[in-house]
Amino acid sequence: MADDLHTSTVKSKADLSLAHDDMAGPLGGLASLATLTAVLTSWEERLGSVRDECSTLGPKLRQVAMDMGEADHSVSAKAAAVHVSGSGRG
Repeated sequence: MADDLHTSTVKSKADLSLAHDDMAGPLGGLASLATLTAVLTSWEERLGSVRDECSTLGPKLRQVAMDMGEADHSVSAKAAAVHVSGSGRG
């Protein structure tokens, strides 16, 4: 999931930049162009932060899943070895 979000933010950032490229011509000289540029910069920074976080988060989440799977297996094996009198187990 983190990898998918990483890919999605990279694409979104590129799409956002591309959409703003064409605005300079028709909006050139308008005060709103400066505001739109500031908004673009802000969103590019935010998407960049999400992308970077996802890059480091994916491997960490996979490691946690592996660690938890090993711990679950270990606990399950220990629980199965417990003798419970009268249960027919152990």
